[in-house]
Amino acid sequence: MEFNDQLVRHFGTSDLASLTPAVLASGMERLAVEFGLEKDRGRRFAMWCLMHVMGSAPDLDVAFKDPADQNAARDFMDMLDRAGPALS
Repeated sequence: MEFNDQLVRHFGTSDLASLTPAVLASGMERLAVEFGLEKDRGRRFAMWCLMHVMGSAPDLDVAFKDPADQNAARDFMDMLDRAGPALS
């Protein structure tokens, strides 16, 4: 699942700077619904990462039942924190 593909799928563009607040909110809602329905662990993780970057990810214990997935998400958050404010 490519990052730009996710952006286009949920927001209609890969240029986040061009999004209006209404389009952003609508895209986040679509992303959350699709996340809730997704069964594939890898796809769910990719969607959760996008939601986290966009500031709307569910808590780890809600998003992932498997402790390994929760740990991977924590690792992702730590990686973003180490990368600095430009990426988080």
